[in-house]
Amino acid sequence: VRLEESGGGLVQDGGSLRLSCTASEHIASSHNIGWFRQAPGKVREFLAIIAWDGFTTYYGDSVKGRFTISRDDAKNTVNFSMNNLKPEDTAVYYCGTEPSRFGTVSTDPNEYEVWGQGTQVTVSS
Repeated sequence: VRLEESGGGLVQDGGSLRLSCTASEHIASSHNIGWFRQAPGKVREFLAIIAWDGFTTYYGDSVKGRFTISRDDAKNTVNFSMNNLKPEDTAVYYCGTEPSRFGTVSTDPNEYEVWGQGTQVTVSS
């Protein structure tokens, strides 16, 4: 499977964007999908994950309450709605697949198997 992120761009402080992660084929129901970001000189940061069931979600503290992850398996897409964006949200945003083990989800990027090429999000002050 290949993943492709889209929807990034330039937005002002307090604005919104909606990112999409589209898979080249059906994402197995045994896989969770996560969103991460990476700013220059920083490690890849976990943002959110949606489990194989399409309902279980988990968010990182930096985006909780502002960002929402959702999954549309019929379209092989995971969406990531981002509201109240701040300059510190500026980064390249990536989606990745993680095999679900015993119903758990992981925030460790090393547990993810496939990544997209990333999409740039820039928030101006």
